[in-house]
Amino acid sequence: MSNQTVTRAFLSEAIFKEVGLSRTESLDIIDDFLEIISKSLETEEQVKLAGFGTFVTRKKTERIGRNPKTKEEVMITPRRVVTFRSSRMMRNKVNSGESSTS
Repeated sequence: MSNQTVTRAFLSEAIFKEVGLSRTESLDIIDDFLEIISKSLETEEQVKLAGFGTFVTRKKTERIGRNPKTKEEVMITPRRVVTFRSSRMMRNKVNSGESSTS
């Protein structure tokens, strides 16, 4: 899986092969899963996936930014951003080069 982007299609294909559901059902599962996460984040709920990580929303205040090309100062509006913090188990897997597909 080197240099491959994991997409919705890739995940649904993996479910299709591993579980044996139809491709349509597999894609529906992925879509429903992502919709649940999105709706939770929209309502500022924390999404914690054990062994993987945590998604949270964070509020950023209005601040002054600078266009790096023109050096012109620009006011950046306040907004919410989604952040992800990987679990300790995931960090250990990534850093040790373990593969869950082995």
